[in-house]
Amino acid sequence: MERQKTVLKIIDTGLIATIRTDNAETAERIAYACFEGGVTALEITFNVPGVQNIIYKLTSKFGSEGNIIGAGTVLDPETARIAILSGARFIVAPSLNAETIKLCNRYQVPCIPGAMSVKEVIECMEAGADLIKIFPGEVCGPKIIKAIHGPLPYAPLIPFGGVTTDNVAEWIKAGAMAVGVGSSLIKGAETGDYNAITLTAREFIKRIKEARETGSPKSGSNHIN
Repeated sequence: MERQKTVLKIIDTGLIATIRTDNAETAERIAYACFEGGVTALEITFNVPGVQNIIYKLTSKFGSEGNIIGAGTVLDPETARIAILSGARFIVAPSLNAETIKLCNRYQVPCIPGAMSVKEVIECMEAGADLIKIFPGEVCGPKIIKAIHGPLPYAPLIPFGGVTTDNVAEWIKAGAMAVGVGSSLIKGAETGDYNAITLTAREFIKRIKEARETGSPKSGSNHIN
């Protein structure tokens, strides 16, 4: 049940904020700024030093408020288990590793593996992925969502990479379940402008909501694996 609630939470807001930085303090400050801006799903990547401690701290502090913290750049089941035992509510991977999905299923934690072709999307669906990360999204742009939904209309796709406030509506209208956003959301941290992150988060959420209200294709719009 919790697994399904997590998937629905991601879809509801429509935004996963990806935090990738070189120190724990900056990662935490970015997280606070994102929460202030209305983000409810954060992905802390395993490139961040001490990531498991950050996940534990954020989950303990903000999890009861309806926020979900996940782990990203998870390459294998061993890393996934570390993340889950640290409190991660979902796992994001750059590519498909069937054993990672198997482990996530064991703990009833959603797994979002990466794919870039119809073949890879099918493999992710057959392996039991809850959502599928289209990565890197900037390579093909929103048209890849429509292309994949041609033969696979119910594939639950989330683009990561290349999503900005200028094009997020195109991704949603193309049929994306949600979007994953990193540098275009958190770049204010480079200059210490965390308020800019909060404002950008609010703008992303606003534009996602508007895009949904104006209508998007039925393909892939309401499927939960």
